[in-house]
Amino acid sequence: ASRMKSPQQILHQVFGYSSFRPPQGQIIDTVVDGGDALVLMPTGGGKSLCYQVPALIRPGCAVVISPLIALMQDQVDAMRLLGVKAAFLNSTVSTEEVENIQHQLRSGELDLLYIAPERLVQARTLQLLREIDIALFAIDEAHCVSQWGHDFRADYLQLSLLHELFSSVPRIALTATADARTREEIIARLYLDEAKQFISGFDRPNIQYRIALKYNAKQQLLKFLQKEHNDDAGIVYCLSRKKTEDIASWLTEKGFNALPYHAGLGSEIRERHQSRFLREDGIIIVATIAFGMGIDKPDVRFVAHLDMPKTVESYYQETGRAGRDGLPANAWLIYGLQDVIKLRQMMASSDGNEEYKRAEQHRLNAMLGFCEITSCRRQVLLSYFGEKLEEPCRNCDTCLEPVDTWNGTEACRMAISAAFRTDQRFGVNHLIDVLRGSHSDKIFQFEHQNLPVYGIGKDLDNNRWRSVYRQLVARGYMSVDLDRFGALRLEEKCRPLLRGEENIELRKDNKVKVVKQQTKIQLAAEVDIALWEALRDCRRMFAEDLSVPPYVVFHDSTLQEMCLRLPQTMEDFEMLSGVGERKLEKYGPGFIRVINDHLSS
Repeated sequence: ASRMKSPQQILHQVFGYSSFRPPQGQIIDTVVDGGDALVLMPTGGGKSLCYQVPALIRPGCAVVISPLIALMQDQVDAMRLLGVKAAFLNSTVSTEEVENIQHQLRSGELDLLYIAPERLVQARTLQLLREIDIALFAIDEAHCVSQWGHDFRADYLQLSLLHELFSSVPRIALTATADARTREEIIARLYLDEAKQFISGFDRPNIQYRIALKYNAKQQLLKFLQKEHNDDAGIVYCLSRKKTEDIASWLTEKGFNALPYHAGLGSEIRERHQSRFLREDGIIIVATIAFGMGIDKPDVRFVAHLDMPKTVESYYQETGRAGRDGLPANAWLIYGLQDVIKLRQMMASSDGNEEYKRAEQHRLNAMLGFCEITSCRRQVLLSYFGEKLEEPCRNCDTCLEPVDTWNGTEACRMAISAAFRTDQRFGVNHLIDVLRGSHSDKIFQFEHQNLPVYGIGKDLDNNRWRSVYRQLVARGYMSVDLDRFGALRLEEKCRPLLRGEENIELRKDNKVKVVKQQTKIQLAAEVDIALWEALRDCRRMFAEDLSVPPYVVFHDSTLQEMCLRLPQTMEDFEMLSGVGERKLEKYGPGFIRVINDHLSS
């Protein structure tokens, strides 16, 4: 690319957009001028433009380091369709192809090279890079260097060598999520102390956050999908591999297009399922957290969690895969006390050191607190990332359906006393039996029928007591002792409550959640459905022809704009958002023909 073009011209001619979203413009200027940058931008915020545009302006080839081997092909295809000279190097590339790419690099023919981190750090790759002009290094998914994070990759730690070996080449590190601690770690491990930091707002206003109690996970999920997402694409997250396969086959029986995805499946199956999810409409992926990083499918309409994520950060990142096109989407989660116990067990048996385990517990507690809050969820979520939302959002369950609370002070005292009187050796079910005066064998075995707390809680049913214990654990008044099969222990924090110096409001757990906002994609009223379907067919044919996902041809929003503006000439077509010079030549005539046929029929 010639040095003369401005970022603005490139944005318009190559990508077909009229203006940058802040802070894209400043980031691009920083890198074009040779400076380093750390970019934190929520999913769907347009991170990749921040290195793609400078790659076309600065002399030489830009090197993009990405852990996402399965997605490199799609990223390179998307670039080539825009007329950008791109290639990738990873373990799937044949020897012959590698030589071809090396030749292109040496003769200065490439604008962009995507490369896997383990490939980059090999001596022969570094030698090759020393011989050519490099425009910049982009380190995508930079949170992978963080050992606190949930996506740690050991190969990323070696990327500090870019700073040592190529000190004059600008580096841009990008991620969609990082709390303050992860941020510090990225800066330290990649030597980005001099880098300018760009932290965009974390708010995704089009996502509706909803969290409810788990009582019958399958039926709850089914009802949610049937009522709101009958033929939409979405992701369902589960904690275990076995569960992903169970839920996927059960959803298939119920008439949905559902595919499992977890690290235990062979790589061919994983790739096939991921590729179907990207290329076909209305597919649901049921997955462990092994799935999703770098998925840039714009029209994921929901992300459902059947188990509680370990941290607020992972919750934010996983739910952020919904609604990247800016249209309404749902983040739906159900959880129960069992989740907390299971997660604590997983953490206790993990091989981290004490400090690491303490930090993990702390993050789990923050996630639990987030589930239990009765105020606006978005305000709490954003404050976790250090951002303040002045007004409640009006697009989360607690805003749309304010939570009922009750004065649980007395019940909490009883619940805590029951654990205390039984020597903090029993789990929830037995404590509830004691409070409700049950005649179970275990009660008589331990002679608990003689305790002063026996039978004092007959007024509340089992579910109500479970709710009391869950909220006591969630708020840190009690903890779960994993060495004793989930026995509940008292924490220092419950003293004032027991002494009558503190009152506590608990949330009422209502089963039914009414939702006031439909998150189905609303086509504008003026859109003719027949034309919409005809344009989607046209897009599908182009996509199959080029074997790329349909959204690589055009996003839904561009199709919708075609329906509203009805461009009948190439000049009109070029005015659409997302239509640059290459796409105009390639697809303009085909889509215009569909529109003209429709208008004359």
